[in-house]
Amino acid sequence: MSKRSSGGGWVFAVIAVVLIAFAAWFLVQRARKADQARPAPVAAATAPVPAPASTAPVIAHPIEQAQTAPAAASTAPLPALGDSDASVLQGLAALAPGSDVGSWLVHQSIIPRIVATVDAMPRQDLSPFILPVRPAKGSLKTQGANGQKVIDAANAARYAPYVKAMQAVDSQALVDWYVHSYPLFQQAYRELGYPHAYFNDRLIAVIDHLLAAPEPTGPLAVVPYKEGFAYADPSLQSLSIGQRTMVRIGAENEAAVKAKLRDLRARLVGSGLRKEAAAPAAATTTH
Repeated sequence: MSKRSSGGGWVFAVIAVVLIAFAAWFLVQRARKADQARPAPVAAATAPVPAPASTAPVIAHPIEQAQTAPAAASTAPLPALGDSDASVLQGLAALAPGSDVGSWLVHQSIIPRIVATVDAMPRQDLSPFILPVRPAKGSLKTQGANGQKVIDAANAARYAPYVKAMQAVDSQALVDWYVHSYPLFQQAYRELGYPHAYFNDRLIAVIDHLLAAPEPTGPLAVVPYKEGFAYADPSLQSLSIGQRTMVRIGAENEAAVKAKLRDLRARLVGSGLRKEAAAPAAATTTH
């Protein structure tokens, strides 16, 4: 993790929009200071997986299954992916009235950046060049405790504006926007290097991965690492970039983000979630 927090709020649009675009604005902070390599194209930011023998994807969570509000369904035609930045920016700003979304977002290739960031969250590291939001100001706050350096409890306050913005976003409106815009997300995922995969399945898997992040109690010890810090506990440092960030934002913030992710996930899987939840309940009554 870097001394200067470059991701302080940004994956907010990513897990919530990305979580469909908003709940993750602060979830993907760098675990260490980015190297000085030249930016790689967004489409080349992550290594594609080999195509399966069959070109027909097995879809676990079809977008049609998402719980949408019929009255709010948009019939407006979608722009081409390459021309979508203005409408995406407008749509996200409408989802978070009162927040400064326009200044947070990188205004080029917004959907491809969101898709690439979501896809990278379960990995160990993430290229800062694919991020959909600009770095947040401020530095990681630490203090001494029992001969160790620990993350200061006050550090969590740096994320408060982003958590507040996330909580203000209407989950149903966000899902409605995502469902309407889904063809653009799917196209960006194909162009990222997954021509036979389904982005909504990847999104659900990433949400589940973030929900599985540990919830440690007490101060988190850190040690110097390159130009920043690393968790002193190897089990925490070995987590994915997404889970390390969930831990880093503090217990209260992590709980708020997870609550939003659960809400979004339930709406995304629609009736499928209700069926899955009903199955165990029915099983417990069987003798």
